[in-house]
Amino acid sequence: MAKKEKAPAAPRQKVEPRLRAKYHKEVVPALREKFGIDNMMAVPRLKKITLNMGFGQASKNKSLAEALTKDLTEIAGQKALIRHSKLAVATWKLREGDPVGAKVTLRGDRMWLFLEKLVSIAVPRIRDFQGLNPRSFDGRGNYNMGLSEQTIFPDIELDKVKEVQGMDIAFSISGGNDEWSRELLLGLGVPLKRLPAKGKQAS
Repeated sequence: MAKKEKAPAAPRQKVEPRLRAKYHKEVVPALREKFGIDNMMAVPRLKKITLNMGFGQASKNKSLAEALTKDLTEIAGQKALIRHSKLAVATWKLREGDPVGAKVTLRGDRMWLFLEKLVSIAVPRIRDFQGLNPRSFDGRGNYNMGLSEQTIFPDIELDKVKEVQGMDIAFSISGGNDEWSRELLLGLGVPLKRLPAKGKQAS
């Protein structure tokens, strides 16, 4: 008796990341209205997020450097690459080729998923958190922030952490305008402190 052939499984429907959907449905219209942006292509957009982790003293310990790189990979959801020193610096006892840090650049879905994890889970875990620095823009619309420890991310198992290490996170944003980028990030839920009104000093 011939075996019945199984029907092919239905392809999984790709679910759009929540923050990307919010960007298109809510943030873009709000930005266009607030700043009078007629050209859709001129609306600022998040292009990529780059995570950088320096190793510090861990650069002298290969296994520790590898452990920190693994932590960054877990956090980003994408393989982090180790950066090596291009120069020898005697003052820091640094030799050419020594591992000095790890880096990963996120785009597309992984970028949006990381951003949601950052603002919804990780940042609220920061001790005595009062908001991110609203002045950390570079004059061209890009934003940079720092975290003092990787353990605020839910991907990291505390009992397996070999070294507490911070990281820098860079948001590359199109448009070249700090004010527009600030509103974009606020619209996406990034908890920036509000700038004080003109004529008032920040407390």
